[in-house]
Amino acid sequence: MDTVENTFQEFVDAIQTAGDANAFERVAARLTHKLGFQRFAYLRLTGDIPLLISSYPRSWTSRYFDLRYQQLDPVVLRARAERDLFSWGGEARAPAGNQAQRRFFDEATTFGIRSGITVPIRGGFGQMAAFTLATSDRDVDLDHLAGEWRDIVHQVGLYFHVHVATKLDTAFVEPHPVGNELTQRERQCLAWTSQGKTAADIAVLAAIAPRTVVFHLENARRKLSAASIAQCVAVALRRGLLS
Repeated sequence: MDTVENTFQEFVDAIQTAGDANAFERVAARLTHKLGFQRFAYLRLTGDIPLLISSYPRSWTSRYFDLRYQQLDPVVLRARAERDLFSWGGEARAPAGNQAQRRFFDEATTFGIRSGITVPIRGGFGQMAAFTLATSDRDVDLDHLAGEWRDIVHQVGLYFHVHVATKLDTAFVEPHPVGNELTQRERQCLAWTSQGKTAADIAVLAAIAPRTVVFHLENARRKLSAASIAQCVAVALRRGLLS
């Protein structure tokens, strides 16, 4: 197992024990530094009430919300529109957006937020969240890292979101009753997913085809009325279905 995979496994183990915002911040900050970034931010937008857990400077995050920058932040706008992990900022890219957005990026840079990698996360009813790793380093090749670490960083964002939604509040976890009981195999696939296993990993563990794993996960998602597999895991954990 290489260093990045070791770092991810340590993150998965540690996040199981996080019980409050400070603990979640410590777990994510440790992962962030091990991956060579300086800052991280998890931002969830539900209506007009944002939830932020981050290692960004407090002076920046206070200003960000005081000026309602979440309404013009190009990274947030892109995370609302896209589903795939993306990189942003950096010296090689022209400033994005209109004049106000370019000023926003310039201001963020003064707080050490120059570029980063962001994982968009979809919730139901237009809700969204984003998990970002950010750096002030001018020389880091984010496009290369975003390609090489795509799967792991994407999983980090999803598992951070799932555990925050499960342990801190239920804004992304709709309290719909279960229409049909989950099968043993559906519970098994969800349980392994909650532990950071990929469909390929689960296929090996369960001795079934990867497409069969996806089939079981999708069945569970429909039964729990979840908008995504990440939300499905959060619902199942919240209701004690995986214990």
